[in-house]
Amino acid sequence: MTWEVLSIIGTAAFAISGAIVAMEEEYDILGVYILGIVTAFGGGAIRNLLIGVPVSALWEQGLYFQVALFSITLVFIFPRMLMKHWNRWGNFTDAIGLSAFAIQGALYAAEMQHPLSAVIVAAVLTGSGGGIVRDLLARRKPLVLRAEIYAAWAIIGGLFIGVGWAASPLELYTLFAVITLLRILSYTFNWRLPARRIYEEQKTDLEQ
Repeated sequence: MTWEVLSIIGTAAFAISGAIVAMEEEYDILGVYILGIVTAFGGGAIRNLLIGVPVSALWEQGLYFQVALFSITLVFIFPRMLMKHWNRWGNFTDAIGLSAFAIQGALYAAEMQHPLSAVIVAAVLTGSGGGIVRDLLARRKPLVLRAEIYAAWAIIGGLFIGVGWAASPLELYTLFAVITLLRILSYTFNWRLPARRIYEEQKTDLEQ
């Protein structure tokens, strides 16, 4: 039941983020719903294709589809009212969704006895794949690949599950709490991964 609640929170958070991006890009109502659904379920669908889970399993998540549709509808009808709360709690619920979905994806792959690499990929795709697809459809550079430490936390979750360091319910809940906390700390203190900017370096060389 606890995992279901966390997954519901994550589904709602991702669906809302997709709908908000669609409205920022001035999409019509159909575009808002499509982008919201893709954000909430895109990562899981890609994961299923890669690790061999039947794609039809996605359609068995009736409750989560209802949650996503309801969340998108609220955004579309009451955008200003919801944005006030989203600006305060959006990153927190997103962190819960990232952690819950990353662990869920890793467990899917581990139960199918896939190697460690597949478990990590499943964690990353489930936790952040929907956001990547959302940004691509909105013609934006994927946020999770360039600005914030996001997918890295999903990698940690997949690693711990893949090597067997997190198997019992207590260990999984502890891992969930740690990933959520790390994600919150990363956006609170603006942590960044090392990056190299080729064009700026070339410009500096020419100036010298």
